[in-house]
Amino acid sequence: MSRTAVYTALILRNRPSGESNSEVTLLTAEEGIVKATVFGGAKSKLRSHSAPYNSGKIWIYRDPSKDYRKINDFDVQSWRAGLRELYERTMAAGGIADTILSTHGGGGDWRLAQELALFTLDTLEDADEELCLRLLVHFLWRWTGFLGIQPHLETCAACGETADSSPLYFNVKDGATVCSRCTAGDSPQINSSFLQLNPGCRRWLSAARYTEPSQIYRYSMDNKSFGEAKALVTAVLSEALGKRLASWDW
Repeated sequence: MSRTAVYTALILRNRPSGESNSEVTLLTAEEGIVKATVFGGAKSKLRSHSAPYNSGKIWIYRDPSKDYRKINDFDVQSWRAGLRELYERTMAAGGIADTILSTHGGGGDWRLAQELALFTLDTLEDADEELCLRLLVHFLWRWTGFLGIQPHLETCAACGETADSSPLYFNVKDGATVCSRCTAGDSPQINSSFLQLNPGCRRWLSAARYTEPSQIYRYSMDNKSFGEAKALVTAVLSEALGKRLASWDW
């Protein structure tokens, strides 16, 4: 039985290990999150090939007796050098990678998880400063759908009323969206458990649910609505993870 496996992989993280090696964390379509070692110093071809956000076919040797894996070869099909040319692109890409790692690659359909990440990173590579943060929020919103924790925003969860032109309020603790009359006597304006979602925010999120990253620039949104969308998606993920990732805020 061969000890070398071939993966379709996206590099999420590359960290030094020892004096000249590095530990690489990948999202693979075949096995989810995989960690492997790259041997060699700064001049090693594999060292440069295994930079974060590169993707392609990778050959990994596994030694079961020592329980370690090492990268033997990597055919990089996309380098995404543009992600390292602008601060906002780098930060957004880092937020995507941290989210994937913190949720263990989504824990299920790894090929779809990889596609969600690749499509966003490809668009992010040429994005301007303003679009970068919106692409991150768009990815986080679609990731909540992938994880099965995306809240319903169209109607009040308590009375079923549709609030087309009125705010709805997302209860972070209960994970439900309610209208102002169904907030159980609480004032959503002063209760931190409620996040206000105005119509502009809800329309953007409803469209973003089915919109590919390359088309998200078509949907404009004012700063207030964008702030509401970012607060919602990060609150939903924070509740699921039990923590808030620092890479979401920059």
